[in-house]
Amino acid sequence: MEYGLVLRWLALYLVMLGAGLPLAALAFPRLADRGAGLSIALALAVLGVVGYWVGHVSLAAAPWVGVALLVAGGAFDPAVTPLGGEKFLDFGLLKSLLRAGSLPPEDMWFAGEPVQYYYGGHMIASLLTRLAGTEARFAYNLALAGFYAALVTAIYGLAGALGDRLGTPRRSAGALGAFFVGIASNLSTPGRLLLWLAPDGVATAVAGVAGIELERLARGPEHFHYWTASRVIEGTINEFPLFAWLNGDLHAHMMSTPLLVFTAGLLFSYSLTPAGRRWRRRALVFGAVPAVGGLLAVVNTWTFPTVAGLTFLAVGSAPAPPATLFPRSVADRLPGEGSRPLGELRRIVVAGAVAAAVVAAGVVWSVPFWLGTASGRSVSLFPSRSSLGGLLLVHGAFLLVFVVYLTRLSLPRIDDPERVGIVLCLLVAIAALVGATGVALLGALIVVGWALLRTARPGAVAAVPTAASDRDGSGTGAAASAEPDGGTGTGTGTGGVGRVGPDVPGFETVLFVAGAGLVLLVEFAYVKENAGPERMNTVFKTYSQVWVLWSLAAGAALSTLVWRHGPDLELGLSGGRWRTGFRVLAAMLVVSTSIYAGLATADQFGREPRTGEPSLDALAFVALDHPDEAPAIEWLDRREGQPNMVSAPGTNIYQWTNAPASLTGIPTVAGWNHEVGYRGRDVYRDRVRDVETIYQGAAWEQVRLLKKYDVEYIYVGPRERTAYGNVRFGGIPGITVAEEFDAVTIYRVDQSELPDR
Repeated sequence: MEYGLVLRWLALYLVMLGAGLPLAALAFPRLADRGAGLSIALALAVLGVVGYWVGHVSLAAAPWVGVALLVAGGAFDPAVTPLGGEKFLDFGLLKSLLRAGSLPPEDMWFAGEPVQYYYGGHMIASLLTRLAGTEARFAYNLALAGFYAALVTAIYGLAGALGDRLGTPRRSAGALGAFFVGIASNLSTPGRLLLWLAPDGVATAVAGVAGIELERLARGPEHFHYWTASRVIEGTINEFPLFAWLNGDLHAHMMSTPLLVFTAGLLFSYSLTPAGRRWRRRALVFGAVPAVGGLLAVVNTWTFPTVAGLTFLAVGSAPAPPATLFPRSVADRLPGEGSRPLGELRRIVVAGAVAAAVVAAGVVWSVPFWLGTASGRSVSLFPSRSSLGGLLLVHGAFLLVFVVYLTRLSLPRIDDPERVGIVLCLLVAIAALVGATGVALLGALIVVGWALLRTARPGAVAAVPTAASDRDGSGTGAAASAEPDGGTGTGTGTGGVGRVGPDVPGFETVLFVAGAGLVLLVEFAYVKENAGPERMNTVFKTYSQVWVLWSLAAGAALSTLVWRHGPDLELGLSGGRWRTGFRVLAAMLVVSTSIYAGLATADQFGREPRTGEPSLDALAFVALDHPDEAPAIEWLDRREGQPNMVSAPGTNIYQWTNAPASLTGIPTVAGWNHEVGYRGRDVYRDRVRDVETIYQGAAWEQVRLLKKYDVEYIYVGPRERTAYGNVRFGGIPGITVAEEFDAVTIYRVDQSELPDR
């Protein structure tokens, strides 16, 4: 194990944490920890934004400029195997960025063209790699662990701040949030374990109703496999953070998560800022959020719309009216003042306009990506719907927390809870008859959550404010005395400063509504692409964001139930019994969702490392599993720059294809058929045919295509010989043997010496 590299990267992250603290304190003055938990996420955001823009001039200078601005402002299986994930794509992008002199990097699977993929997370990883002075083969797993740690740390800090706002112990809320995002799984694993423990007849009946096949863990713990829990809802991918990191993909949907938490933190800070602090609120929502949102577009484009949705919900539900973001002369012209219905409509419309402005500004922050790197997609409607059983297995732990939490908030505000309960039961029953129970459940929770946000009045704020409640000098008198848009507002008082108590919904409810909206959205719409059938990839990339948002919300909500249940819910039971009940609920959730982590980590630790001892080396497996090609790949990896080569296309993906390009970052003419999704089927097939001609065509055709793609190396290994026979290039001027190995011959192409015809 390369412990020295571990310490080097740990030191790098600690330096970034320290460098980010002053800016975090500036951005989050009202959080009890002054934003310390979000410091690393902030540092990654600054490094990414600066690196993206400076990187278009020089990637070598980008990391140092980013660090300078920061200071001025204040794994189990390391192998990047192609099977069961996107490691070839991720490692290839990392290597390409380390080879590139500027942005955008050249596509290692489409020589001569820039990458058409959201590569921002890999860019940040490459900047960290340059700062640490580490080889990519080690940096891959170190960056993977770093992003995971940054996520858990950010969740701990922000969930703790959310809990502190509600008057619950900050450490409790932070720890629960960190648990949900870092350790917890969905309910499929405990569900299968219960099926294994149940009698055969009962197990078969329950599995049929829930839509679970009796396999793997349901047949006994010895049949457990970590992969099964990520494929619950038919035709979709249902990953959660622990699965993703155990699987070892340094993929966009994972690297974007700390930045998503940071964005949520910025919007939470906005919601705490009094109406009178106009310029601070404007700086957050029109300055910081678009900058991070633009970076997220480059890191993981799927998250960019979520930034807009979060902005809409945060601005629309904040105590400060959205109209106060604009000059008073503009706000006074907006209709609806003095009328509650029209005032609510005005609040929604203005919040939508603010979200649209954030999107526009975010596009400006990432304009080179949209003009040259982003690939087009279309949206389709009405995909196959998720079953109620599937939704409950994937999201049930979170939904249980939120149903109890929202019920606890709602009952004291309902005059006749029995009548409301009957109406809700009838709605669910009708939805079940038409096969839309899951949709009805999510829709009802969204309506309840938003209604609570817009009708609950905090009333008296705790006498003792949070540790950082008023350090920016805003004072408690800066809040608006009433909402000029006619909404309910919070009246006079602190404008969001201090603790509000357990009976008032806060930003945790905003995060829950945002996540529920995403889950509901993919029941009706999906992005049409070639990454998988129908909505498979849409659900995959959307649910990964939902898990992050709901981990934050659940940490604060569950901690509030356990520690600050309040007297309103007694309903014939003593406060002590309610406290006991909520603690039992918390214990059940923690234990049940920990089963997967225990089994999966035990399974991973129980394996004998293929390298003989634990290692961070992502390429150590090549010499063991593919010794015939390992020397040739290593030879190629020592070449400088990004010379183009040709090798057999990876038309069958998730196999040992295009390894020379994926493991070195040297672009090949046609790589994995992922390029179909990026550039179109016809364009990719044309290149595949050109590669076939280079290996099998007439000499004049070979020369023409070698010139067309500016090829410098021709790779002839086992896969090329299987596909094209006994390939030789002797007799063509300008083509010579660069290096010959037992199973691989690499030809060098001198473009200046190739014949004219």
